[in-house]
Amino acid sequence: MKFIASLTVAASLVASAALAQPRGPMSVPPGKAAAEQIPMLREVGIDQKLDGAIPLDAPFTDEAGKDVTLGQYFGARPVILALVYFECPMLCIQTLTGLSGSLEALAFNPGKEFELVVVSIDPGETPALAANSKKTFIRRYGRHGVDANVHFLTGREPSIKPLADAVGFRYAYDKDIDQYAHPAAITVLTAEGRVSKYLYGIDFAPRDLRLSLVEAAGGRIGTVIDQALLFCYHYDPESGKYGFVIMNVIRLGAALTVVALAGSIVFALRRERRQRRPAVAATGTR
Repeated sequence: MKFIASLTVAASLVASAALAQPRGPMSVPPGKAAAEQIPMLREVGIDQKLDGAIPLDAPFTDEAGKDVTLGQYFGARPVILALVYFECPMLCIQTLTGLSGSLEALAFNPGKEFELVVVSIDPGETPALAANSKKTFIRRYGRHGVDANVHFLTGREPSIKPLADAVGFRYAYDKDIDQYAHPAAITVLTAEGRVSKYLYGIDFAPRDLRLSLVEAAGGRIGTVIDQALLFCYHYDPESGKYGFVIMNVIRLGAALTVVALAGSIVFALRRERRQRRPAVAATGTR
């Protein structure tokens, strides 16, 4: 019963935390904007271009400042492509953190079963920013000897835009706050540089990622799937301020935690009742 009481308290605390999260965007009074898309976000999304080819000759610069082309990372094995930007205040960090966690759970290794290519959509970012982001990613990944096959690239608009267009990654720049509105997703490509699969969100199930890599390694192209896109921020027309949509993800995570804890309580109660039944039958008491 102590265990059940602890679960109850934990559920109450998590529920309180979820309710304590802002109902509207951060630093903004609650308003209708929490579920209202701003015009810019109508330009943002993913057009699934399965079997589409990316521009392998597009020039970029790697985290060490070396000039490279995308084609250098293709030909031998499938490639996981993540389009982000390194100074993104929240969503890109969550995407890369989720990806590192998923890869950590796989027995697959960069350079053996796949390559990982992370490209900044911001043409103003530098190799130094890419190097810092890669360092953080490798530390979270925790897998030794993968540095040479994890690539963080920067480039100019004539290279970034054709790549984004090729995989259907639509983003927009808001000069008023110097941020990019963009979706959260990764793309799995075949060794030939063709789009095989999309995985959406900031948390990728290791099983789904593994299956996607196996299919791409065989040159197979996936099917169109339903989108559940996350964007960087929402806009409150009443206050004229932006807030991060990631708060909705946090609230959802808290709610799911409450559900899981509630399920644990129910399971524990049923198990306790089953364990008491033999004792009741033996003693004839209740």
